[in-house]
Amino acid sequence: MLGSLVVGLGRAGTALHLPVLRRLRPHQPVVAFDPHRTLDLPGVTATDSLTHAASITDPASTVVHLCTPPAARVAPLTELAELGFRRILVEKPLAANSVELAEILRLRDAAGLDLLPVGQWRSSELTRRLRATLAAGNLGRARSITIVQTKPRFGRAGDDHPTAFDVELPHSVLLALLLAGPAKVTAATCSDMLLGDTVHPAMGGATVQLRHDSGIVTEIRTDLTSPVRERRVTVDLDGGTLVGHFAVSDADDHAQLRVNTQGQQLRSVFADDSLGAFLRLAYSHFAGEERIADEPETGVAVVELITAAKRRAGLAVAAGVPA
Repeated sequence: MLGSLVVGLGRAGTALHLPVLRRLRPHQPVVAFDPHRTLDLPGVTATDSLTHAASITDPASTVVHLCTPPAARVAPLTELAELGFRRILVEKPLAANSVELAEILRLRDAAGLDLLPVGQWRSSELTRRLRATLAAGNLGRARSITIVQTKPRFGRAGDDHPTAFDVELPHSVLLALLLAGPAKVTAATCSDMLLGDTVHPAMGGATVQLRHDSGIVTEIRTDLTSPVRERRVTVDLDGGTLVGHFAVSDADDHAQLRVNTQGQQLRSVFADDSLGAFLRLAYSHFAGEERIADEPETGVAVVELITAAKRRAGLAVAAGVPA
């Protein structure tokens, strides 16, 4: 059975990956490492270095959950490769900019890494229903997609995410690609976050407009200063509208879908543990049982689109700060 090593014990590592791992694999030990944090949880063995972690695991049969910040991926990935780890699950986005992305892809090729970006909405039941409806064609051709993600993020304004493009946008861009196919950025904006007398540049929110090769137009909006949480996707088709709501936090695992057609409205509420479903799929992928054939290419496309959006919004993409 594949082992688990969680690298990076910030929110993604401790509040998302570890709880799901302990639920899905309750009898499988987990090893963890973070140079800046310690951890004391049942079933989790904390180590003081990646070398230590490699000495108490079998790198060849261990899945690494790389949960470090987006701008801090190349160094730990390089060390992991040198220690013999090959199966790497990378938190979104795959890289913070195109420069680091190129380095990560070079390392992948040189070391033969199996890189899988985290994309939990790929395994969402809501996403499956949306894709099935689009594929069936009963409501005609899709014309546009609108994705809105809002939440107050004042308490984490100074963390290691360089801009609002790096927080929620990777989920949204991935969803747009899954629903409508390859795309190009046609417009993008971003705003600062004002917190008291402090300004956090480019952390207030962002918008991205995409034009897909399929002809569909997508608009993505994220607001990190909103007083309410929402993760909503709207698909306008010739014969109706689909409105989906993803679970807004790890406190709930239900999604909703409303189908509007010619004055009729059908609403459904259903369980949607998207991260749990994705991690099950990821381990099946790494075991060679059910490969995710379009990764890391789709994850690469997400980074490239976000990088293009940053440029459109006037950001210096190498540093992730206003130009």
